[in-house]
Amino acid sequence: MDLLLVTVIALVGLALVFDFTNGFHDAANSVATVVATRALPARWAPAFSAFFNFAAYFLIGTAVANTVAKTVKPHYAGVAVVFAALFAAIVWNYVTWYVGLPSSSSHAIIGGLVGAGLAAGGVAAISWDAVSKAVIGIVASPAVAFSIALLVMYLVAGVQRLFRMRDEHPVFKGLQLVSAGAVSFGHGANDAQKTMGVIAALLLATGHTQMSADGTTVELPEWVALSAYSAIALGTLWGGWKIIETLGLKITTLHANSGVAANIGASAAIFGATALGMPISTTHAAASSIVGAGVGSRRGAHWGVVGRMVLAWVLTIPSAAAVAWVMFHLTRLPIVLAWISVGVAILGFATWAGWAMTHTIHAKEVEAEIPSEAGLDLRDDPTPADPAMDPSTAPAEPTNSA
Repeated sequence: MDLLLVTVIALVGLALVFDFTNGFHDAANSVATVVATRALPARWAPAFSAFFNFAAYFLIGTAVANTVAKTVKPHYAGVAVVFAALFAAIVWNYVTWYVGLPSSSSHAIIGGLVGAGLAAGGVAAISWDAVSKAVIGIVASPAVAFSIALLVMYLVAGVQRLFRMRDEHPVFKGLQLVSAGAVSFGHGANDAQKTMGVIAALLLATGHTQMSADGTTVELPEWVALSAYSAIALGTLWGGWKIIETLGLKITTLHANSGVAANIGASAAIFGATALGMPISTTHAAASSIVGAGVGSRRGAHWGVVGRMVLAWVLTIPSAAAVAWVMFHLTRLPIVLAWISVGVAILGFATWAGWAMTHTIHAKEVEAEIPSEAGLDLRDDPTPADPAMDPSTAPAEPTNSA
């Protein structure tokens, strides 16, 4: 077995580690709403999401994977570029997960590829058409998800007035499960393909695959798709409870009705982008739709949390690019120094990441923070059609005067 093949196998393994971190980092995108409203027990939610993550393997093509694969031009996308990009994206995923900030795994890998590509060949190494799709997604996906969630929330409120339904009506909880399944399916469909795209770029650069006859797509072996969908589902199964806590409990107060609106907004944005081959952030879509549902339900949002989250979104691509740029240059040091410096970086980060994964919150801690249904505001529409239905408007009992 030659050294290049061993290196390729190791980098494929690293790509699947990134995919695993994508799963637990972005698990909150689909399960935060059902956990926050108790539509599904917290301990079951990751398995529910992981099932739909993997189900996308059977139905979705490779348009997003090809967009990611072409971020760095094949002539420059060698093993050092792919290694630096993956390391940077994994570091960003772990750091933002640890502090509970919902940031984009998608933009982390795009940023990593851009930073490593720039280090390898300058501006000419980057396919800016591919990068522009990701940049458009940074703006478009939050706007679309927020707007749809806001509109759906108004429609839901109209249905509530018409049928006198409470915020926690069982119909809404049932619809939450259906829409959360759709978000999970969309997450798998869009995000697993990003790992497929990185592996495709590696295989193309090392001569282990080729472009299609028309020169527009990279031919992907079936094992690439199967392993990518499996890794993201396993990551989701592990759960990313710090970010589930942020999305479900710290952005706004969610109820079953607003949870439905949030899930519909997120899934609409994700499916639309996947159909267009656009590698958007499912995290941006999910978080923005939760804000839209909160505004539409008149419960608002905790804008301090939203502000910190948006700051992380803005910093994702440049931060991942900077880490990747540094790591690429470390691989270009004289061979002994390269092995030592890269080895120390990997060992140091792996030690911290292992510690972080054993010192984090889990399902039971998040579930303990969720108000019981008895403590939730189970009001009807704020302006009930029949005041007699609202106990707060009932006349006071007459009292006998002495």
